[in-house]
Amino acid sequence: MTCQFGNVVKIIIFTLVLFLVSPLSVWAKEAIPVAEDPEIEKRMLALTVDLRCLVCQNESIADSRAEFSNDIRREIREQIKANKTDKEIVQFLVDRYGDFVLYNPPMKPTTILLWFGPVILFMIGLGSLVVYLRRRRLQIEDVALSPEQLNEAEALLNENKKGKGV
Repeated sequence: MTCQFGNVVKIIIFTLVLFLVSPLSVWAKEAIPVAEDPEIEKRMLALTVDLRCLVCQNESIADSRAEFSNDIRREIREQIKANKTDKEIVQFLVDRYGDFVLYNPPMKPTTILLWFGPVILFMIGLGSLVVYLRRRRLQIEDVALSPEQLNEAEALLNENKKGKGV
């Protein structure tokens, strides 16, 4: 009887482990292929360091693992194999995705806000703070003390000085 019970327990444990491990295969992805040509890979990495991932926005395409970055790297490899220059590849990406794909966008009328926007916002904030503080200073009124209150304050100060032996 214990032998049958032991077999049932083993089957239940095996089934539980199978159900717990099977969802892991859904998360598995295909391995990133190793470059066929190391020179192409080296050039592609040099290009993608200066390009922004539009999904992550704070990572370069070289560092990002987003599907978008994988697609861009694949596209860059294809263009390198087609003997395109680095300038042509970057221009293709700018034409397709705009200047935002560049970490250092060129200075032109469409990117002037990217270059000077933070400085302008800082100046607006600083100006607002100065105006606010000046208005607040004008609203503060000096409270005049009565002669009785002045005498009481002076007595407290003198008492404090005598206690310290000054």
